[in-house]
Amino acid sequence: MASEIIVPQTEAPKRLENFLKKRFPIGYVRKLFRKSGIRLNGRRSGPHELARPGDRITLFIPFEEKPRSNARPTPSAKGFEILFEDDDILILNKHAGIAVHEGKEILKRHSLLGMLEAAYRPKGIVPRLVHRIDKETSGLLVVAKSTSVAEDLEKRFDGGEVEKEYLALVVGQLAAGEGSINFPLSGREGSRVSALTHYRVEREYAQTTLVRVRMATGRMHQVRLHFAKLGHPIVMDVKYGDFTFNRQFRKSQGLKRQFLHASTIALEHRGKKRKWTAPLPDDLAQTLRSLGEVAGSNSHL
Repeated sequence: MASEIIVPQTEAPKRLENFLKKRFPIGYVRKLFRKSGIRLNGRRSGPHELARPGDRITLFIPFEEKPRSNARPTPSAKGFEILFEDDDILILNKHAGIAVHEGKEILKRHSLLGMLEAAYRPKGIVPRLVHRIDKETSGLLVVAKSTSVAEDLEKRFDGGEVEKEYLALVVGQLAAGEGSINFPLSGREGSRVSALTHYRVEREYAQTTLVRVRMATGRMHQVRLHFAKLGHPIVMDVKYGDFTFNRQFRKSQGLKRQFLHASTIALEHRGKKRKWTAPLPDDLAQTLRSLGEVAGSNSHL
């Protein structure tokens, strides 16, 4: 059965593909055009045609949002807290399980960016992400409220002017109390790019170690990849982790996601050095409480 969308009068003209991508996953939108399952005002249309206020869009391929059997339920209306806000930026504490932007299996309205856009659209503000953290990583995010602020912050993130710290629980015990991991990773074009991670041991447990991580660069999955390369992957990392260990750890501790938390962000803002922190969420804090510390371990928390 076909469904119909009328472009709202408040919507600015935009490419048909972009209009749909704000409302549906990218994979579904591409399928519509690939299978000629869409009409604009009754005519077969391509992705680059303009959709204007009042236009009628007919979809002949039904959209069915089918979560995977092991997926989390649809997130609640708010998957974050605002820790700081002014006319230029937002500092957010993101919950685990909330994706920062849309994806193949994530509608935009269920993403952090989609929630922010819906909240700030009536104020004439279009929030902009200037960096990202993984869906299953909790913690701090900086969001810009204008294009000019976003461009400035992106340059500062890329230039290493923003200090970022994470708390991570890794498998095993590290040979040194502190150190650096300097190993290149894949960049956006597939080429190798430099990546540098510094760490300090915070607590040692029988089979795991809590580390405080400072990132000198900001590559995709940098912390997860670097500790996996070191032979001490992040606990419960389903992509780069120790799968046998993870299965046993989940059974004994009940933790259902990777133990990685963006705990601190510091940057210069409006002429002052500002620093924000986010405490460990309940699931990670409970995990630490249930682990027995090794006698004589270091503790800096």
